[in-house]
Formats: sequence, C-alpha cells, structure tokens
Amino acid sequence: MRWIFRILSALVATALLLVALVFVLPGEKIAGLAADQIEAQTGRRLTFLGDVRFTLWPILGVKSEAVTLSNADWAGPEPMLTAERLSIGISASDLLLGKVRVTEVSALLPHLNLSEREDGLGNWVLEGRGAAAPAGSGGQSQRQQADIPAISIEKLTLAGASVRYRPHQGAPVELSAMDLVLNWPDPSGTVNVDLNFLPLGAPMRVQAEVGTFTSFLSGNVASVGATVSADGGMLRFDGRADLTGAATGRITAKATDTSAFLAAFGQAGITLPRGLGQALSLGADATYTTDGRLALRDMALDLDGNQLQGALDLTLTEVPQFTAQLNGTHLQVPGLAPVAAGGGSGAPSGSAAASSVGWSKEAIDAAALGLANGTAVLSFKSLNAAGYELGASKLSLTLDRARGVLKLQPAVLFDGLVQGQVVANNRNGFSTGGKLSFSGIRLEKALDQVAGYDRMNGEALGELEFLASGNTVDELMHSLSGKGWLEVNKGFFSGFDLEGLMRSGKGNGGSTVFDQLTGSYDIAQGNMRNDDLLVTLKGLRAEGAGRIGLGARDLDYLFSPTIAGVNGGNGLTIPVSITGPWADPKIRPDLKNALQPQIDEVEAEAKERLREKLSEELETEITPEQDLNEVIRDRIEQEAKDQLQRLLLGD
Repeated sequence: MRWIFRILSALVATALLLVALVFVLPGEKIAGLAADQIEAQTGRRLTFLGDVRFTLWPILGVKSEAVTLSNADWAGPEPMLTAERLSIGISASDLLLGKVRVTEVSALLPHLNLSEREDGLGNWVLEGRGAAAPAGSGGQSQRQQADIPAISIEKLTLAGASVRYRPHQGAPVELSAMDLVLNWPDPSGTVNVDLNFLPLGAPMRVQAEVGTFTSFLSGNVASVGATVSADGGMLRFDGRADLTGAATGRITAKATDTSAFLAAFGQAGITLPRGLGQALSLGADATYTTDGRLALRDMALDLDGNQLQGALDLTLTEVPQFTAQLNGTHLQVPGLAPVAAGGGSGAPSGSAAASSVGWSKEAIDAAALGLANGTAVLSFKSLNAAGYELGASKLSLTLDRARGVLKLQPAVLFDGLVQGQVVANNRNGFSTGGKLSFSGIRLEKALDQVAGYDRMNGEALGELEFLASGNTVDELMHSLSGKGWLEVNKGFFSGFDLEGLMRSGKGNGGSTVFDQLTGSYDIAQGNMRNDDLLVTLKGLRAEGAGRIGLGARDLDYLFSPTIAGVNGGNGLTIPVSITGPWADPKIRPDLKNALQPQIDEVEAEAKERLREKLSEELETEITPEQDLNEVIRDRIEQEAKDQLQRLLLGD
C-alpha cells in the first residue's frame, strides 16, 4: 500500500508542475521563458524536445510533442519525467478573469523515474517551490513569479505510463502499461483516482479517494479510502494516511480465488488446501508504519468457513517476520490429505493393500518452512485435518530460517493428551524429530493413523523421542531413531488368541485380552527393538523381545507366555514366534523351545543315573563335574595298560 501512495502522489505533484505550460505561446523564446519560470519555482529544468503550440480546438490549451523534467541533484542524471506528448486544457472563462483552472492534463507514454534518499525524501518533493529567486536574477524574475496566478487541476489522464520506484531500502518496483485517471474538481477537496496497471503480469485496479488532497501533497495526514481489485479478490482500506505510506484504519479483504489474487501480487504458484483459505474474508483494524510494520487488531478471519479471531504483527522484509495469536472454534481442513502409508494407492492406512505397498516415496515439499520467520499461537475447540481429529488444544508454531517447531501445549489427540514438541528442519535437506509425552491415548487410533497398524487396542501412557531424515516418508521411516516407553492398562491384541494358542496350539484369529502391558524400546535405522515387554493376562504371563520394522513394516518378535503352574509350580512356557509383514504376520508356537526345559531335565536325570551306575561298575566315585565319556575312556586305557603289563611280565 505504501508504494502505491508514493507513486500516486508523485504523479499528481509532477502534473501540478506541468500546468505552468499554459503560459507558453508559440515560439521558442516564450517556451524558454516558461521553462525558466518553472525552474525558478521548483529547482527543476523543463526541456521541450518538440514543438510547443497553443490549441483552440477541441480543447483550449497547450500541447508539446516531447517533454522532460530534470531530477533532484541527489537522485542522479536521469530525468524524473519524460513524456512523448503532453496536453493541457484550461478553462477559457476563468482565464479571462485572471484565473488558471486546468480542466485536464493528459500525457502519452510518460515515464517517471522515482527514488528516495536515506531521510525518506522523494525526488518528486520540490524543495525549490516558493523559494526566493536565484541570486542575480533581479527584480524582473521576482515580478514574473508574483504575476503567476494560482493554479488548480480538475483531471489528470496518463495513458501507457511507466514508473520505476527505487526506495532507499528494498528492491526497486517497476510498473508499466499504466492508465491513470485522477479527478480533482475542488482544489481544497477530495481527489478520486482510478488506476489500471499490470504490476506483476496480472491486471490490477486501484480506486482511491483522498480528502484534503492539497494538504496530503504537502505531507500532512489525510483521510484515505482505497480499493485494490485483481483476479480472484479485492482489498479495501478506510482510514488516514500520509505521503510516506504510514496509515491507520480498517482493512477488509475478500477473495473467491486466493491463489489467483496472490498471483497478482507476485506470489504465483501458491496452492492453498481447502480449509486454509481457497476463499477467504478478512476484517481488521490496521496500522502500518514506514519501516514496513503492519499491525492487525480485532481481526476476524474466515478461511473456507473456518472462523478465527485474534491479532497479527507483520514486518514486511525480504523474509517476513510475524507474530500471531488466533482463536477458533470447530475447524475443518479437508484439503489436507492424510500421510499415505502406501505409495499413492489410496488404500486405507490400516488395510493389507496399503501395508503391502509400503511408505510413500513421493518427494516431500518443505519449502513453506522458509517463507517467513516468527511465532503463531492457535487455540481451538476442535480440528479435523490430515486425517487427524484434535479436541480442545493449544498449538504454537515457530519458524526460524526454514526450521519449524510445533509445540503442543497440550493437544487432545487420539482421545488423550499429548505434550511436547515436533521439529521439522529444511535447512540442509529435510529432517524431523521430537520429544512427546502422552496419556490416555487410544492405541488403535494412534497406531492406525501414524503407522498403518490397527491390531493393538488399549489406553496408553508413555514417552517418545525420535529423529529422522530424508526427502520422502519412506526415507524418513527407514532412518528413524529414538527411544521411549509405554504402559497400557487393560487392552487386547487382535489377530491371535494367546490363550487358545497355549491350550491347543492354534492361535491365529480371535484376540488376546490383557490386564497390563509395559515395555521400553530403542529405535535405530528404522528398527524398533524391545527386550523387556511384559504382558499380564488372566492365568497367563507373557514376556517379549524382538524387532519391529518401522521402515520395512515387518515383525520378528518372540512372545514367551507362561501358564501358571499348579500349587505354585513354575508352569509351562510356550514361546510364540511372530514374523512377517504387518498386514499378514505368521504366528507360530515354538514347541521345541517350549519342551527344551523338560528335555534338559530328563537328560540331566539320565546322566545322573548313568554316573551312579558307572561308579558302581568301575568301583570309583565319579563327580558330576567329570565328563562320563572321558571317565570311560580313561578306564579303558588303564585296563589295556594293566593287561599289557601282565603279558610282558608273565603274570
């Protein structure tokens, strides 16, 4: 908005200079005299590059084929204004009365070269206006200035205009193909401006009203109303502003196609999901300062039906800085698709089809992390987005040089509470990590939506730390590392019946109900390893250890359930092997390992009996530590030596 004010005011100020041409009659001598008068008043040199002539029809006035107006001394050698043709119409009746009422100033293909210096002064501000005559000009010049009547202008028309505006800080703004109509019927009243141009390749229209325009051009604050229209939307400001662009008032906006509207401002290619502002409306009290700071208060925002209230502070630099506080009620963002477990198959995340395909290998676009820096706090009663349903929550998002930190303070998720933070970093490739604590989480919802696994049910308490890097979900899951612990009171596994497996050896299908589950885990290279799982069931106790492939989406895990023994005995343990993909794991009892303790016991008893028998036969004591084979071998060797000795000695 600031640069629009500056350019419009420069156009009008320049036009006021050129109306002095009404005093120019045919002839180079008089044209030169007029140029001298303008230079005496403004400090700028007006040069006629073509013929200057007086016209009677169709408009009384002056016309010149080519005109230039010099620049301020500090702004460089290029002219501030050039025009292919300049026409000025005046009121004949007022001229007879000694007044100059300009009915119209029109310029064909004018070009304005505008700039600002460090103190904010624009080169269109005419420091020499009203100054005393230059030294040595004599009384004649003073009399000539005194004879110049007051001048007003009713209408300014620019056709095919172009502007180059160079602020003291920031990139230059260049506009072309501009058509401007300015109506100013009352010199002490309001001016109306209608500007059509192509600022960044898309058509835009600015319609503005400025009260007490003379005072506004002098640098004072004036009432301003302005509407900016472009494809897809409009922006309206009503308040007070000055030439520097500083403004305060009420801003309203409405967009039926926000992407098209943003494209007109140079932000082409931005596609907003439904629910985040494909169509929007905005109302807020706004304050803008010359250092590029915009403050919005009492803000009401509607994004595709999602209603938010709050405040925003925005600093318009190369990378915008922001601080926002927003409050919403029941928010819906259906345009954010859930993270696909498969590679775009569209299958539900917990289905066999999705699990068999694997994680998505589509490239992650995290460029949005670098668009701005700042912090936004969002509170709401509910939020449905990306396949997740959140209850009443408070979220804080901080962006800093392409690194985003989302804090949950807390969030109601999966019917429980989650606190902590999640980090997404796109500074040198994409990575993500976080540290979360949770309670009351429904595992069947959490595991289904996060990992595409829905065979475990229960209410969980625990902690999780994780870190992953990669440009796709597949790469992230295969690089995942971290640690955590989990505790679940009363739940069940679906897909196998542990009790049935223990009693009949057939456990596929059905479910296993447990009273408590506890365990801790470590994650490295996409593999979760657990060695201390403990599950208690009615009449059973199960320990577990093994690997869960988070990247490969597979299992290699061993349950070791034990049926309580009779009269306090040790009971029977039958390990259960679970292997294969998440979608269709193979569940088999390990009978060999289950019977190994009994086999070892029988072997031990047989060895003891054999040791006792050999001790009797060999008439020597054999200790349990001795190897029976070695004892027998040694006895045979000794017996052979004895027999040989008897033979040699003739006994």
